[in-house]
Amino acid sequence: MDYRQMIDSMSPDIYRSLKRSVETGRWPDGSPVTTAQRQNAMQAIIAWDEKHLPENERVGYIDQGHKAGANCGDPPETPLNWKEQGN
Repeated sequence: MDYRQMIDSMSPDIYRSLKRSVETGRWPDGSPVTTAQRQNAMQAIIAWDEKHLPENERVGYIDQGHKAGANCGDPPETPLNWKEQGN
């Protein structure tokens, strides 16, 4: 079974279990999730989200509202005015 087939056959229960394990750092049996397992589980969660959920419900979605397409983090440009001192 290839990766895409695995995502296609993943049930919502398995998805929720993977998501919970990534959130808590523990598998349902209580054993710790390794870094590699966490990375693989996150990839599967993101792939499942993309296939089954609308964009606004996916992991990592950021609602930009009315600022969509704008450069939110940069301050607006303002002209620099030079003034001579002492005159």
